[in-house]
Amino acid sequence: MKKVLFTIVMFLIIVACKNNSKISSNSAIQTETITKYPSDVIPFMDKWKILLGDGTHVDDLINYQRDDFFYIENEKGTDWVVYKAPNAGITSRTSSNTRTELGENAHWIPEVGGKLTGTVKVQHVSTSGDATAASSYAVVIGQIHSDEGHENEPLKIYYKKFPGHLKGSVFWNYEINTKGDNIGRFDYSTAVWGHDFSVVGKDATTYPEEPKNGIALGEEFTYEVNVYKGIMYLIFTSEGHETITFTKSLIKSDFTKKSDIPEQVLKVYANREKGGGVERETAYAGEKNYFKQGCYNQANPKSTKSETYNGNIVKQYANGSYAEVWFKEATLASGEKQSESN
Repeated sequence: MKKVLFTIVMFLIIVACKNNSKISSNSAIQTETITKYPSDVIPFMDKWKILLGDGTHVDDLINYQRDDFFYIENEKGTDWVVYKAPNAGITSRTSSNTRTELGENAHWIPEVGGKLTGTVKVQHVSTSGDATAASSYAVVIGQIHSDEGHENEPLKIYYKKFPGHLKGSVFWNYEINTKGDNIGRFDYSTAVWGHDFSVVGKDATTYPEEPKNGIALGEEFTYEVNVYKGIMYLIFTSEGHETITFTKSLIKSDFTKKSDIPEQVLKVYANREKGGGVERETAYAGEKNYFKQGCYNQANPKSTKSETYNGNIVKQYANGSYAEVWFKEATLASGEKQSESN
Protein backbone atom coordinates (compact mmCIF):
# COMPACT_ATOMS: atom_id res chain seq x y z
CA MET A 1 0.00 0.00 0.00
CA LYS A 2 2.84 2.35 0.92
CA LYS A 3 4.51 1.65 -2.42
CA VAL A 4 1.28 2.51 -4.24
CA LEU A 5 0.90 5.80 -2.32
CA PHE A 6 4.55 6.66 -2.94
CA THR A 7 4.12 5.99 -6.63
CA ILE A 8 1.02 8.17 -6.80
CA VAL A 9 2.73 11.03 -4.92
CA MET A 10 5.77 10.89 -7.21
CA PHE A 11 3.53 10.87 -10.26
CA LEU A 12 1.70 13.99 -9.01
CA ILE A 13 5.01 15.74 -8.31
CA ILE A 14 6.28 14.99 -11.82
CA VAL A 15 3.04 16.24 -13.38
CA ALA A 16 3.16 19.41 -11.26
CA CYS A 17 6.77 20.08 -12.29
CA LYS A 18 5.91 19.67 -15.95
CA ASN A 19 2.95 22.03 -15.63
CA ASN A 20 5.10 24.62 -13.84
CA SER A 21 7.68 24.29 -16.59
CA LYS A 22 4.99 24.94 -19.19
CA ILE A 23 3.72 27.96 -17.26
CA SER A 24 7.26 29.37 -16.98
CA SER A 25 7.83 28.71 -20.64
CA ASN A 26 4.56 30.38 -21.60
CA SER A 27 5.33 33.34 -19.34
CA ALA A 28 8.72 33.74 -21.03
CA ILE A 29 7.03 33.64 -24.43
CA GLN A 30 4.47 36.24 -23.33
CA THR A 31 7.21 38.50 -21.92
CA GLU A 32 9.16 38.22 -25.13
CA THR A 33 6.06 39.00 -27.18
CA ILE A 34 5.22 42.22 -25.32
CA THR A 35 8.78 43.58 -25.37
CA LYS A 36 8.74 46.39 -27.93
CA TYR A 37 11.60 48.39 -29.37
CA PRO A 38 11.54 51.71 -31.23
CA SER A 39 12.14 49.73 -34.44
CA ASP A 40 8.84 47.89 -33.83
CA VAL A 41 6.91 51.16 -33.70
CA ILE A 42 8.75 53.09 -36.43
CA PRO A 43 10.17 50.49 -38.84
CA PHE A 44 12.59 52.78 -40.69
CA MET A 45 15.28 52.43 -38.00
CA ASP A 46 17.47 50.41 -40.37
CA LYS A 47 18.09 53.64 -42.30
CA TRP A 48 19.53 55.56 -39.36
CA LYS A 49 22.17 55.72 -36.65
CA ILE A 50 21.74 57.55 -33.34
CA LEU A 51 23.70 59.75 -30.94
CA LEU A 52 22.38 59.56 -27.35
CA GLY A 53 22.47 62.24 -24.69
CA ASP A 54 25.41 60.59 -22.91
CA GLY A 55 27.55 60.56 -26.06
CA THR A 56 26.84 56.95 -27.02
CA HIS A 57 26.85 56.28 -30.78
CA VAL A 58 24.81 53.33 -32.06
CA ASP A 59 24.74 52.23 -35.69
CA ASP A 60 22.36 49.24 -35.50
CA LEU A 61 18.96 50.33 -34.18
CA ILE A 62 16.98 47.16 -34.90
CA ASN A 63 15.70 45.78 -31.57
CA TYR A 64 17.68 48.45 -29.73
CA GLN A 65 16.55 50.69 -26.90
CA ARG A 66 18.22 52.54 -24.07
CA ASP A 67 16.58 53.49 -20.78
CA ASP A 68 16.45 57.24 -20.12
CA PHE A 69 17.25 58.16 -23.73
CA PHE A 70 15.54 56.06 -26.44
CA TYR A 71 12.65 53.75 -25.58
CA ILE A 72 8.90 53.04 -25.87
CA GLU A 73 6.02 54.50 -23.89
CA ASN A 74 2.43 53.32 -24.31
CA GLU A 75 -0.25 55.92 -23.77
CA LYS A 76 -3.90 54.86 -23.97
CA GLY A 77 -3.03 51.96 -26.25
CA THR A 78 -0.72 53.95 -28.56
CA ASP A 79 3.01 53.23 -28.65
CA TRP A 80 5.35 56.22 -28.86
CA VAL A 81 9.10 56.33 -29.42
CA VAL A 82 10.66 58.53 -26.73
CA TYR A 83 13.77 60.64 -27.37
CA LYS A 84 15.17 62.30 -24.24
CA ALA A 85 18.26 64.47 -23.73
CA PRO A 86 19.62 66.40 -20.72
CA ASN A 87 20.78 70.01 -20.85
CA ALA A 88 24.37 68.80 -20.54
CA GLY A 89 25.92 65.52 -21.55
CA ILE A 90 28.27 64.54 -24.35
CA THR A 91 27.48 65.67 -27.88
CA SER A 92 28.90 65.87 -31.41
CA ARG A 93 32.04 67.75 -32.44
CA THR A 94 30.03 70.48 -34.19
CA SER A 95 27.65 71.39 -31.36
CA SER A 96 27.47 72.42 -27.71
CA ASN A 97 23.97 70.99 -27.39
CA THR A 98 23.13 67.51 -26.16
CA ARG A 99 20.89 65.30 -28.25
CA THR A 100 19.23 61.94 -28.60
CA GLU A 101 18.77 62.18 -32.33
CA LEU A 102 18.72 59.99 -35.40
CA GLY A 103 21.11 60.73 -38.28
CA GLU A 104 20.25 59.42 -41.74
CA ASN A 105 22.77 56.97 -43.17
CA ALA A 106 22.18 58.00 -46.78
CA HIS A 107 23.37 61.40 -48.00
CA TRP A 108 21.86 63.30 -50.92
CA ILE A 109 22.20 66.60 -52.72
CA PRO A 110 19.17 68.92 -52.89
CA GLU A 111 18.83 68.27 -56.61
CA VAL A 112 18.09 64.62 -55.71
CA GLY A 113 16.29 65.29 -52.43
CA GLY A 114 14.36 63.15 -49.98
CA LYS A 115 11.23 63.12 -47.84
CA LEU A 116 10.86 62.95 -44.05
CA THR A 117 7.65 62.96 -41.98
CA GLY A 118 6.97 62.82 -38.27
CA THR A 119 3.92 62.78 -36.01
CA VAL A 120 5.16 64.15 -32.73
CA LYS A 121 4.42 65.75 -29.41
CA VAL A 122 6.92 67.54 -27.21
CA GLN A 123 6.52 66.47 -23.60
CA HIS A 124 9.12 68.67 -21.94
CA VAL A 125 11.65 71.43 -22.59
CA SER A 126 14.18 72.85 -20.16
CA THR A 127 12.59 74.93 -17.42
CA SER A 128 15.77 76.95 -16.89
CA GLY A 129 17.50 79.40 -19.21
CA ASP A 130 18.02 83.03 -20.15
CA ALA A 131 14.88 84.53 -21.72
CA THR A 132 16.98 86.85 -23.90
CA ALA A 133 18.72 83.89 -25.59
CA ALA A 134 16.76 82.77 -28.64
CA SER A 135 17.58 79.07 -28.08
CA SER A 136 16.41 78.93 -24.46
CA TYR A 137 13.54 76.57 -23.58
CA ALA A 138 13.71 74.99 -27.05
CA VAL A 139 14.26 71.66 -28.77
CA VAL A 140 14.84 70.81 -32.44
CA ILE A 141 12.70 67.88 -33.60
CA GLY A 142 13.74 67.58 -37.25
CA GLN A 143 16.61 68.77 -39.43
CA ILE A 144 18.33 68.79 -42.75
CA HIS A 145 22.07 68.95 -42.12
CA SER A 146 24.80 69.61 -44.66
CA ASP A 147 27.86 67.36 -44.54
CA GLU A 148 30.06 69.60 -46.70
CA GLY A 149 31.29 73.18 -46.79
CA HIS A 150 30.44 74.97 -43.55
CA GLU A 151 28.28 71.98 -42.49
CA ASN A 152 25.31 74.28 -42.01
CA GLU A 153 21.63 73.39 -41.60
CA PRO A 154 19.16 74.28 -44.36
CA LEU A 155 16.34 73.29 -42.00
CA LYS A 156 15.78 73.06 -38.25
CA ILE A 157 12.23 72.50 -36.97
CA TYR A 158 11.86 73.86 -33.43
CA TYR A 159 9.45 73.68 -30.55
CA LYS A 160 9.88 76.33 -27.84
CA LYS A 161 7.88 77.14 -24.71
CA PHE A 162 8.67 79.76 -22.07
CA PRO A 163 8.21 78.81 -18.38
CA GLY A 164 4.75 79.61 -17.06
CA HIS A 165 3.19 79.58 -20.53
CA LEU A 166 0.60 76.96 -21.43
CA LYS A 167 1.33 77.18 -25.15
CA GLY A 168 4.62 77.15 -26.99
CA SER A 169 5.69 77.85 -30.56
CA VAL A 170 6.56 75.74 -33.57
CA PHE A 171 8.87 77.43 -36.09
CA TRP A 172 11.53 76.51 -38.63
CA ASN A 173 14.92 78.04 -39.29
CA TYR A 174 16.89 78.25 -42.51
CA GLU A 175 20.61 78.73 -41.99
CA ILE A 176 22.18 81.09 -44.51
CA ASN A 177 24.99 79.16 -46.21
CA THR A 178 27.48 81.98 -46.00
CA LYS A 179 29.73 82.81 -48.92
CA GLY A 180 33.49 82.34 -48.76
CA ASP A 181 35.26 81.98 -45.43
CA ASN A 182 32.57 83.78 -43.45
CA ILE A 183 31.33 80.88 -41.35
CA GLY A 184 29.21 82.79 -38.83
CA ARG A 185 25.87 81.14 -38.13
CA PHE A 186 22.89 83.18 -39.30
CA ASP A 187 19.43 81.62 -39.08
CA TYR A 188 16.33 83.11 -40.65
CA SER A 189 13.27 81.95 -38.71
CA THR A 190 9.66 81.50 -39.84
CA ALA A 191 6.76 80.92 -37.46
CA VAL A 192 4.34 78.03 -38.00
CA TRP A 193 2.17 78.30 -34.89
CA GLY A 194 3.13 80.93 -32.32
CA HIS A 195 6.32 82.99 -32.39
CA ASP A 196 9.49 82.67 -34.44
CA PHE A 197 13.06 82.29 -33.15
CA SER A 198 13.63 86.03 -32.70
CA VAL A 199 10.89 86.60 -30.09
CA VAL A 200 12.66 86.73 -26.71
CA GLY A 201 12.28 88.29 -23.28
CA LYS A 202 13.22 91.85 -22.36
CA ASP A 203 15.67 90.51 -19.81
CA ALA A 204 16.83 87.14 -18.50
CA THR A 205 13.70 86.53 -16.41
CA THR A 206 11.00 88.44 -18.32
CA TYR A 207 9.09 86.44 -20.92
CA PRO A 208 7.27 87.71 -24.02
CA GLU A 209 3.52 87.41 -24.40
CA GLU A 210 2.25 83.85 -24.70
CA PRO A 211 1.31 82.95 -28.30
CA LYS A 212 -2.45 82.76 -28.83
CA ASN A 213 -2.24 80.19 -31.62
CA GLY A 214 0.54 78.12 -30.10
CA ILE A 215 0.98 74.42 -29.36
CA ALA A 216 0.91 73.07 -25.80
CA LEU A 217 3.24 70.46 -24.39
CA GLY A 218 1.72 67.06 -25.14
CA GLU A 219 -0.24 68.40 -28.12
CA GLU A 220 0.19 66.31 -31.25
CA PHE A 221 1.22 67.68 -34.63
CA THR A 222 2.75 66.41 -37.88
CA TYR A 223 5.43 67.80 -40.14
CA GLU A 224 6.36 66.81 -43.67
CA VAL A 225 9.65 67.81 -45.31
CA ASN A 226 9.81 67.07 -49.03
CA VAL A 227 12.88 68.09 -51.05
CA TYR A 228 12.34 67.59 -54.76
CA LYS A 229 14.61 68.88 -57.54
CA GLY A 230 16.22 71.39 -55.19
CA ILE A 231 13.00 72.82 -53.76
CA MET A 232 11.99 72.22 -50.14
CA TYR A 233 8.27 71.88 -49.42
CA LEU A 234 7.08 71.97 -45.80
CA ILE A 235 3.63 71.03 -44.49
CA PHE A 236 2.58 71.36 -40.85
CA THR A 237 -0.74 69.95 -39.60
CA SER A 238 -2.41 69.72 -36.19
CA GLU A 239 -6.00 69.15 -35.13
CA GLY A 240 -7.61 72.45 -34.21
CA HIS A 241 -4.94 74.47 -36.04
CA GLU A 242 -4.67 75.83 -39.54
CA THR A 243 -2.53 73.70 -41.88
CA ILE A 244 0.54 75.71 -42.84
CA THR A 245 2.71 75.20 -45.95
CA PHE A 246 6.00 76.69 -47.13
CA THR A 247 8.22 76.49 -50.20
CA LYS A 248 11.95 77.32 -50.15
CA SER A 249 14.64 76.84 -52.77
CA LEU A 250 17.79 75.13 -51.56
CA ILE A 251 19.67 75.75 -54.80
CA LYS A 252 19.08 79.48 -55.37
CA SER A 253 19.71 81.99 -52.61
CA ASP A 254 17.41 84.77 -51.42
CA PHE A 255 20.26 86.37 -49.46
CA THR A 256 23.05 87.23 -51.91
CA LYS A 257 23.29 90.95 -51.07
CA LYS A 258 23.60 92.85 -47.80
CA SER A 259 20.25 94.48 -48.55
CA ASP A 260 18.65 91.00 -48.78
CA ILE A 261 19.50 90.09 -45.19
CA PRO A 262 16.26 90.27 -43.16
CA GLU A 263 16.04 92.69 -40.24
CA GLN A 264 15.30 89.72 -38.02
CA VAL A 265 18.72 88.22 -38.77
CA LEU A 266 20.52 91.51 -38.12
CA LYS A 267 18.68 91.82 -34.79
CA VAL A 268 19.29 88.28 -33.53
CA TYR A 269 22.97 88.18 -34.54
CA ALA A 270 23.88 91.82 -33.88
CA ASN A 271 26.49 90.87 -31.29
CA ARG A 272 28.46 88.59 -33.62
CA GLU A 273 31.60 89.91 -35.27
CA LYS A 274 30.74 88.38 -38.64
CA GLY A 275 27.10 89.42 -38.57
CA GLY A 276 25.51 90.29 -41.87
CA GLY A 277 27.35 87.72 -44.01
CA VAL A 278 25.71 87.05 -47.36
CA GLU A 279 24.89 83.65 -48.84
CA ARG A 280 26.49 82.08 -51.87
CA GLU A 281 24.27 82.43 -54.94
CA THR A 282 23.59 78.69 -55.25
CA ALA A 283 22.71 78.20 -51.56
CA TYR A 284 23.14 74.46 -50.86
CA ALA A 285 23.26 73.27 -54.47
CA GLY A 286 25.54 70.27 -54.91
CA GLU A 287 26.22 69.87 -51.16
CA LYS A 288 25.63 66.52 -49.53
CA ASN A 289 22.82 66.66 -46.99
CA TYR A 290 21.02 64.23 -44.71
CA PHE A 291 17.96 64.21 -42.44
CA LYS A 292 17.99 64.18 -38.66
CA GLN A 293 15.05 63.51 -36.33
CA GLY A 294 14.53 63.23 -32.58
CA CYS A 295 15.38 65.41 -29.60
CA TYR A 296 18.15 67.98 -30.15
CA ASN A 297 18.07 69.91 -26.87
CA GLN A 298 18.91 73.58 -27.38
CA ALA A 299 19.55 74.32 -23.69
CA ASN A 300 23.15 74.45 -22.52
CA PRO A 301 25.12 76.18 -19.76
CA LYS A 302 26.98 78.53 -22.12
CA SER A 303 24.64 80.26 -24.57
CA THR A 304 21.32 79.80 -22.74
CA LYS A 305 22.69 79.70 -19.17
CA SER A 306 20.50 76.68 -18.46
CA GLU A 307 20.98 74.67 -15.27
CA THR A 308 22.97 71.44 -15.71
CA TYR A 309 23.79 70.26 -12.16
CA ASN A 310 27.43 69.83 -13.19
CA GLY A 311 26.40 67.41 -15.92
CA ASN A 312 24.70 64.95 -13.55
CA ILE A 313 22.02 63.46 -15.81
CA VAL A 314 19.96 61.97 -12.98
CA LYS A 315 19.74 65.36 -11.25
CA GLN A 316 18.95 67.10 -14.53
CA TYR A 317 16.03 64.77 -15.21
CA ALA A 318 14.77 65.20 -11.64
CA ASN A 319 14.88 69.00 -11.83
CA GLY A 320 13.49 69.80 -15.29
CA SER A 321 16.82 70.26 -17.07
CA TYR A 322 16.05 68.17 -20.13
CA ALA A 323 14.02 67.91 -23.31
CA GLU A 324 11.71 65.01 -24.15
CA VAL A 325 10.05 64.36 -27.51
CA TRP A 326 7.65 61.54 -28.50
CA PHE A 327 7.03 60.25 -32.04
CA LYS A 328 4.26 57.78 -32.87
CA GLU A 329 4.81 57.78 -36.64
CA ALA A 330 7.61 58.76 -39.00
CA THR A 331 8.61 57.94 -42.57
CA LEU A 332 11.68 58.34 -44.75
CA ALA A 333 11.47 58.18 -48.55
CA SER A 334 12.66 59.67 -51.81
CA GLY A 335 11.65 63.21 -52.65
CA GLU A 336 8.55 63.43 -54.79
CA LYS A 337 6.80 65.94 -56.99
CA GLN A 338 4.57 68.11 -54.86
CA SER A 339 0.87 67.90 -55.65
CA GLU A 340 -0.82 71.11 -56.76
CA SER A 341 -3.17 70.96 -53.75
CA ASN A 342 -0.15 71.57 -51.51
